[in-house]
Amino acid sequence: MADELKRRLVHASGSGLVALFLLARYLEFPLSWGRFQVLMFLLSLGVIALEFLRLRVGLEWWIYEKLTREYEQDQFAGYGYYMVSMTVVVLLFDPEIALPAMLMLALGDPISGALSDDTLRRVKSPTVLAATFGVMLVLALPFLPPAAAVAAALGATLADGVKVMYGDFVLDDNLTIPIYAAVLAYLVLAFLPV
Repeated sequence: MADELKRRLVHASGSGLVALFLLARYLEFPLSWGRFQVLMFLLSLGVIALEFLRLRVGLEWWIYEKLTREYEQDQFAGYGYYMVSMTVVVLLFDPEIALPAMLMLALGDPISGALSDDTLRRVKSPTVLAATFGVMLVLALPFLPPAAAVAAALGATLADGVKVMYGDFVLDDNLTIPIYAAVLAYLVLAFLPV
């Protein structure tokens, strides 16, 4: 339980990246969206390098024991998917789409996890899905028009609440939450009058 709480706190710390960009914009620091994209790309490269060292070279830091799950010991870990997916949305979308998608992963996912009963279900309970949708919507509304916020929240909720499996492989929601959210928000903004 203590390790799970630590994982959720580390997960939530990713919201600091969004806060960094917003604070820099507010204070008129020279952190443009282009520079933020470069920062995210470099962070992802660093995470991929760490995972390469862990999986191929055998680098074993104590933090891996605390923050990776047992099934991640021999495969690309969730934190890697986390950084890659955040970087993908930052590189492909404008800030008003990418930033809430990042927050949905950083804050919405651990809140949803705390609400779940930790059973290995293919689809989370309707109560958890509804609560997750509410959390995701609250995170999206400051950035997006209502229709796009609803679409983003729906995408994030589906990514979080429905496990996609290919044989024994489970598609990590750390990869899908921001991507589903961003794509659905983009489609609404691009094709529906908002």
